[in-house]
Amino acid sequence: MAENHDVVIAGGAVIGSSTAWHLAAHPGFPGRVLVVEPDMTYQRSASALSAGSIRQQFSQPVNIAISLYGIGFLRAIGEILAVESDRPNVGLHEGGYLYLGEEAHREGFAANNAIQCEMGADIALLDAAELKRTFPWLETSDLAIGSYGVSGEGWFDGYGLMQAFRTKARSLGVEYRKGRVTGVEIASGRVTGVTLEDGSRIGCAALVNAAGASGARALSAAMGFPVPVYAKKRSVFSFSCKEALPRHPLIIDKSGVWWRPEGEGYITGYSPDDLDETDHGTDFAVDWALFEEVIWPALATRIPAFEAIRPGRAWAGHYDMNLLDHNALVGRVPGLVNGFIACGFSGHGLQQAPAMGRGLAELIAEGRYTSLDLADLSPERVLANTPLLERNVI
Repeated sequence: MAENHDVVIAGGAVIGSSTAWHLAAHPGFPGRVLVVEPDMTYQRSASALSAGSIRQQFSQPVNIAISLYGIGFLRAIGEILAVESDRPNVGLHEGGYLYLGEEAHREGFAANNAIQCEMGADIALLDAAELKRTFPWLETSDLAIGSYGVSGEGWFDGYGLMQAFRTKARSLGVEYRKGRVTGVEIASGRVTGVTLEDGSRIGCAALVNAAGASGARALSAAMGFPVPVYAKKRSVFSFSCKEALPRHPLIIDKSGVWWRPEGEGYITGYSPDDLDETDHGTDFAVDWALFEEVIWPALATRIPAFEAIRPGRAWAGHYDMNLLDHNALVGRVPGLVNGFIACGFSGHGLQQAPAMGRGLAELIAEGRYTSLDLADLSPERVLANTPLLERNVI
């Protein structure tokens, strides 16, 4: 007898598992959900290797709204995703984001802040004197303005969030299977089934492509919709500092280097302008030269106490980078009635996972978004070549 499921989700990390749980919990969806994931250890998934942060400091309203929902979800995760007496805790720390800028950045910071505050985000603009009073350990002589998340921004355990979604989904009957979706059967504009890497076939009434940096582009092509999403390597470095720096947020320096507290030390990174059509998906080698030549000099310039830091461990992971505009591609795949996609998060997947899973579940179960309208992130903009430009990219 042929195997059939109502929804097959390709990719079981944070986006796939959020979608699976939201579907299983949706009162209008009585069907069976199968999640197909090639690596059940998730050791090299972005969910496990990410810095795990959340912010409302975006310039696009849809991204602000997504993260406003996300912070509320993380605050209440113990109740929302509890399984019997097991209440997940992702260690949310609302330490804030702090963007630093020169005089040339003032107008852009102010424009973004107006949108953020209008939507309810708790973001304050600080001049150089206010920056120095608030963060006395910060070198501010070359700064004119800072944008600071007073509340609602910070960092958390991204792997823990993914596992909490997965555990809750399984408790509601979602099936997880080790494998990789490599083929898609399509007839008259509908997905009728998928084939796995081992040759097995599964019939389905809907397919969700949440295959991430390692597989979303290839699977989207099999669905008849090529997307400009490529795996881009990002190295994260840890270090320690003897001097205590109180009230330390996640800082994005004007150089592009970022860092934040992690335990008793710090983690840091930098995003290069690697917008070529190449994949780094199999490259997990740490770029130590980046730390020595770019990151450490920026750290020492911005915080004098960081001149004497002690480097620690480091790791590398991948963003599923959308080269069109660095924003997610979420929604119904053009040309398919029952094919859906959620990829190209470009480093925002963890913080956007709660809203994305909810939105996709609504789209599948009800045929439309009923809570937060995610239409601005529609993959249709790839066909139209109309990027959704986001000014606040890390």
